[in-house]
Amino acid sequence: PLPLARLRARGELTELRAAELRFTPDEAAVFLNQVMGLGLSAGDVAALEARTEGWIAGLQLAALSIRGRDDVAGFIRAFTGDDRYIVDYLVEEVLRRQPERVRSFLLQTSILERLSGPLCDAVTGREDGRQLLESLERANLFVVPLDDTRHWYRYHHLFADVLRAHAMEEQPDQVPVRHHRASEW
Repeated sequence: PLPLARLRARGELTELRAAELRFTPDEAAVFLNQVMGLGLSAGDVAALEARTEGWIAGLQLAALSIRGRDDVAGFIRAFTGDDRYIVDYLVEEVLRRQPERVRSFLLQTSILERLSGPLCDAVTGREDGRQLLESLERANLFVVPLDDTRHWYRYHHLFADVLRAHAMEEQPDQVPVRHHRASEW
């Protein structure tokens, strides 16, 4: 393994985190209007950039969904993780590629707006919530840290939408149980 801590301390390591890879509003405007040829208003671009959190694949999938639509503004207002292109991508390229223990953790914790190791443990009945959250963040698996200590996280909005829909589809009877466990925490 690479001695990352030592390299970081010496200033010999350049790290790119998810935040650095996100498109800014200006970059999103250039991508959507010039590259994808959509001609969206500044408000529409801002709405898509906010909803996708600057995620380039999300912007591209949204752009593909917009093409040929008459009510572009209506589509953008309603754009969520249930868009067929977003669902297909996140299920095929992300969710199905995870080991069963990770996939199960993602679905079980999808009910939570904010995630911490102990809260995830309470909801799932497991004891590895903190380690899994750290692992998901290292893998850039749509987990966003909410503080500098990496105690609290949340799922990317579109990913959370897909996870919640799959949890309701695959284990609808467990969703209220998980909500109850979370409320008792």
